[in-house]
Amino acid sequence: MGQVWLPAQFTSFTGLPDTLRYARWDGRADFPSDPGQVEFYVPPLVQDLRTISRPLGRMTRLRAMQALSSGHDGLGAELRRLPGRVTLCNARGTHAPSTAELALALILASLRGTAEFTRCQELREWRPAVFSSLYERTVLVVGYGALGSAVEDLLAPFGCAVVRVARTGRRSPRGPVHAVSRLPELVAEADVVVLTTELTAVTRHLVDAKLLAGFRDGALLVNVARGAVVDTDALWEEVRDGRLRAALDVTDPEPLPAGHPLWGAPGVVITPHVGALTPSLWPRLEALVRRQLVRFAADEELDNVVAY
Repeated sequence: MGQVWLPAQFTSFTGLPDTLRYARWDGRADFPSDPGQVEFYVPPLVQDLRTISRPLGRMTRLRAMQALSSGHDGLGAELRRLPGRVTLCNARGTHAPSTAELALALILASLRGTAEFTRCQELREWRPAVFSSLYERTVLVVGYGALGSAVEDLLAPFGCAVVRVARTGRRSPRGPVHAVSRLPELVAEADVVVLTTELTAVTRHLVDAKLLAGFRDGALLVNVARGAVVDTDALWEEVRDGRLRAALDVTDPEPLPAGHPLWGAPGVVITPHVGALTPSLWPRLEALVRRQLVRFAADEELDNVVAY
């Protein structure tokens, strides 16, 4: 009977195949069973790769790993150190509704001056000011998968002109999806640029000094992807004098050090990588893991496979 490790966050998880044995681990305590017997590993939902990787060196019988994140930065390299072939799956799509919701909140908070008004409230000062609007703006979505599509869904009531970008150009039911090679010309026309792409060797520092210089004055950069998609030093040079605005749920480095200048930069809104973390996320994750375990127990092909 195969051994499965589940996250301790799954406190009430039912409907699992009874041909498998289950243990729960929170990433901090001692291992709940012998890692050498684990065949299917669902790590805790944490951002620290070291926590996820801690038992991997002893998981000599591991056959599949179901990440609870949509990204899988570094996990493939960790699994390739194991003696056998391990199927790595991500949680593509499960994070999209909550993260898209935060992306919209960040756009509105930045454009409408919420951060500035919050500071005025803390000072008990009444300072009326006119800020921008999202209505009928041009929004460039970079990374048109489940998350990018969900962001477009939420922009619909605002009458925005949504421009879609992905690794390669294609047609979608909503219109054209442009190749990433066209980014330099597309950012020049955008009022808001939303990053929803995965972090890969190709997208690392995709938004660099040269690309940022091509943004129109006053444009807003929103990052709900991964911090390293943006060159942080280059971003600082553009926001320090207020030429660009930024709303960041992810940063590089992360966590952002207390003394980092981005904390106090004008027109910058920062949230601590919480895009997906809403109560509605857990039922979606549990449904995904349940489907995967049913497939695993039946020796069927798993969904969301990203690497072996």
